[in-house]
Amino acid sequence: MKTVDHIYINGRFIKPHGTEIFELVNPSTRTVIGKVTLADEQDAQAAIAAAKAAYKSFSQTTKEQRMAYLQRLHDAVAARSDELRETMIEEYGGPYRTSSATTQRAANSFLQARELLKTFDFVKHVGISKVVLEPLGVVGLITPWNANYGFICSKLAMAIAAGSTAVIKPSELSSLQTQLLTECLHAAGLPAGVFNIVTGRGATVGAEITRHPDIAKISFTGSTDVGKTIARGAVDTMKRVTLELGGKSPNVILDDADLEQAIPVAIAAATVNSGQACMAGTRLIVPASRLDEVKRLAAKAMQALQVGDPHNPDTAIGPMVSQTQYDRVQRYIRLGVEEGAELLVGGAGHPAGLDQGYFVQPTVFANVTMDMRIAKEEIFGPVLVILSYATEEEAIDIANDTVYGLHAFVSSADVGRANKVAARIVAGRVFINGMYDEPRAPFGGFKQSGIGREFGTYGLEAYLEPKAVMGHGETSNENAQ
Repeated sequence: MKTVDHIYINGRFIKPHGTEIFELVNPSTRTVIGKVTLADEQDAQAAIAAAKAAYKSFSQTTKEQRMAYLQRLHDAVAARSDELRETMIEEYGGPYRTSSATTQRAANSFLQARELLKTFDFVKHVGISKVVLEPLGVVGLITPWNANYGFICSKLAMAIAAGSTAVIKPSELSSLQTQLLTECLHAAGLPAGVFNIVTGRGATVGAEITRHPDIAKISFTGSTDVGKTIARGAVDTMKRVTLELGGKSPNVILDDADLEQAIPVAIAAATVNSGQACMAGTRLIVPASRLDEVKRLAAKAMQALQVGDPHNPDTAIGPMVSQTQYDRVQRYIRLGVEEGAELLVGGAGHPAGLDQGYFVQPTVFANVTMDMRIAKEEIFGPVLVILSYATEEEAIDIANDTVYGLHAFVSSADVGRANKVAARIVAGRVFINGMYDEPRAPFGGFKQSGIGREFGTYGLEAYLEPKAVMGHGETSNENAQ
């Protein structure tokens, strides 16, 4: 049994003012593995005050100084990568490969921010004006449980690169992971108050960050409903917001695609991170003329995935994170049957021999139509729905028939044709003929999948505010800051 009874404020681990105790459960076994004392509004206020005080000097640091800090953060996280991976497996149930990749991506996010700073101009000249990109101030970073390390590090990297200070509110479900990561970040030796980490509930710590006048910006990753609540609260003090929210991503298979290649990729896209991913391609849109072949291949590929012990490197799908998430996925699977969809693989209940944890059966529904809830609503589990189309135009219409617009996939033997279809899909990212990782490209969504972008130049600019100065008397281009 592990105990987390400290939060991190002003460069120190301190006892929280909050007193609520939250139990931490291993989702593979349903056993209690720890407990955490949650922070409250007063803790959030103390963290914000520390970040505000630190901002005065940190906002004046040079690019070179911040690049050095980012290098140290990378080194500190990378040094404990094995421990981080094992803690993610234990507390979250992330499969070994997923947890390894998440840990590596978390450390690398600091290097990517460092590289970006090398060539980023904080001062530009537009006509007779000098435009200075200034850090916003104290930023609130609110992160979810499905890739705890990655979200904390990528958001913090951009805040530091910009010259802002941060108050981070991770999910309480990730408290063991957060504790270990905080120890890593502390070891990097940044000035006190530059980042502060207060684990608490959204209704307390998150709400205080949202309403506090000294928070200049919020970067939130999570559900669309919570994102809307944050946006409503943030407008009272005109906070800037970056919201990376839900998705119901379409995967369009064109009629000339090689299904032997495209369908296994589609299954991988639908079940990434055990299906607990906002970008998962959970709507497979296929030509009606090839539906039978798609059904056969999809069932085969889904059944080939190993479900079980996340410590096993061969495991593709681990447990859902909690009883709440397990119950949610089960409700949608039962709903799909009730709505009349054809159950190809999986179904309600546990996989054979895995009833001790929050494991669900990877499920594929066919003959789904867009009036069904399983086709419209984000399930956040390894559940794929197959829809069919008669014409390419209809395929595009189905792809865009959603309130979301985060991600999309297109497969075709003709890359030119795939590009034309991708251009018409309303989504922040589109993958053509595969799955890719490009952390320098912007990530974020259209419609109710969010506001703004993260990663790379677009992500850094979201932490900066342009100030135009005229009559400055300078003619040379500057690259100070």
